[in-house]
Amino acid sequence: MRGMLQILRARLMPPIPESIRDQFTLLRARRVETQTNVMYLMLLATTPTAAWAGSANLHWGIKYGMPALLAVLCVLGLVENAISRRRRMSLRRAQLMVKKTASVSGWVGVMCSSWAVLNWLASPPENHASFAMIIAMGALATAYCLSAIRFAAILNLVIGVVPISALMLASGNPAKVAAATSLLLATLILVRFILQGHAMLVDLLQLQHQTRDLANTDPLTGLANRRALDERIAGLLAKGEGAMPFKLALLDLDGFKPVNDRYGHAVGDRLLCGVAERLSEVVGDDGLVVRQGGDEFAVLIPPGSRLHDAPLAERLLIALVRPHMIDGVAVSVGASAGVAQWPADGDDAEALFAFADRALYQAKAEAREQRVAHEAPAEQAALSA
Repeated sequence: MRGMLQILRARLMPPIPESIRDQFTLLRARRVETQTNVMYLMLLATTPTAAWAGSANLHWGIKYGMPALLAVLCVLGLVENAISRRRRMSLRRAQLMVKKTASVSGWVGVMCSSWAVLNWLASPPENHASFAMIIAMGALATAYCLSAIRFAAILNLVIGVVPISALMLASGNPAKVAAATSLLLATLILVRFILQGHAMLVDLLQLQHQTRDLANTDPLTGLANRRALDERIAGLLAKGEGAMPFKLALLDLDGFKPVNDRYGHAVGDRLLCGVAERLSEVVGDDGLVVRQGGDEFAVLIPPGSRLHDAPLAERLLIALVRPHMIDGVAVSVGASAGVAQWPADGDDAEALFAFADRALYQAKAEAREQRVAHEAPAEQAALSA
């Protein structure tokens, strides 16, 4: 039975995908912050007439006290919202707002529904319809205002509509039975509207997330691109002078063009993917591997990474020494790397890239000199032979 309920719940109210959960929480908190004002104003406007229409047979504490308490809660809610909107919406604050609104609205729904049921029981049959209309309209309007919080909206509908509808159905009066049936159908339609609106919002956020990923991802290797790298560096620099240092490594493949010329661009693309995979294995979750374009790569090592104090260039270059097996052919490619550390080697992104570029070209020049020095004796030996 419990398993069936979990399956039904997952089907009717599927969980929010983790990739958009924080963004979804922030968005619905902003909606709640705006829409709850409408709810408070609507409830506040109905309290005087509800108190006036209350059954004369009820104790004054119920007849007038509960509407007065509701009015006070609405005023406090409006004041709290006015103060709250002046503060920045953080994720923690958004989570607390959603939970608090769901809890408070549920207890308010219980109070309003109890007031309507007690008035129904204490009043003559000819007055029953007025209390059914008051609670029904209040519950439907409240659920609409809380539609951003799926569970709270549906809970308010159940608390507000089900008890009064049960009394109407149990009365045996054809007019009341017909009215209760229409009310329940309207409630089901609104529930469907809430669920569909929720699903559409989730789909929209997922589409935005995918679009953002595509904009920040290299289509060939699946690595982050230069735009993503710039955003990450900007985020690190925004923390100010008190932030911990981080490293930037720029890599340029040596001998990639001959591979393209000899084996074709398809093999060259697979070689780039292999390089990307090896760099990702070295860095893992301790940094960001980026393909800037062509055969140029970059690695960002953020503060606190276990690779921060490691010989970064050596680790990256060693990973590329082993030949890549592509269609049974061993394809070798070398690389050169230049590393810069913030803030010692540059206090902004432009200076940091410039330092790493200079270090990269210096490494390339040194590697070229070593190749020339290594090849010269071999040529002399061939001539003497």
